[in-house]
Amino acid sequence: MSRLAVFFAEGYEEIEALAVVDICRRCGLSVDMVSAYGQKQVKGSHGILVEMDKTFEQADFAAYDMLVLPGGGLGTKNLEAHAELMEQVDAFYRDGKYLAAICAAPSILGHRGILRGRRACCYPGFESHLEGAQVTDGPVEISDHVITSRGMGTAVDFGLAVAGILCGEEKAREMAETIVYHR
Repeated sequence: MSRLAVFFAEGYEEIEALAVVDICRRCGLSVDMVSAYGQKQVKGSHGILVEMDKTFEQADFAAYDMLVLPGGGLGTKNLEAHAELMEQVDAFYRDGKYLAAICAAPSILGHRGILRGRRACCYPGFESHLEGAQVTDGPVEISDHVITSRGMGTAVDFGLAVAGILCGEEKAREMAETIVYHR
């Protein structure tokens, strides 16, 4: 079974993070909600406190097939400031493992040179941070092993794209129908 980690830092955008967790768990994937820092509860950008499965120190990066970075202005800054997490992002990229980011978080991938020559999208106003990317206004862009999305309004699209990569497009289509999602 595929396994992914969704990273939460104070100020994360709740819907962007939890839509991925919910959809992927419904598809039968193993999902760890990981606090980027030592606390097990992390407060989102709208004051919603969520209990994590693990802290960063408890995460088993060798077991993950994908790392997911939710957006939110402050959440994105806090994720990018976490040097050890950024080392893992770089290692996943070098190893050809999947990376996914939504809203402002694709800027992290842009700053690290991961988006060069790839199609990518992000929250409006962050396009200049997608260094070297072919920027689109699509809801989700999948370019090899890198997935980007635009924001809260595309969170279900993003979650279904992540699920489609890890459990197959047919399962993702079935899930879209099950949750009464039509685009």
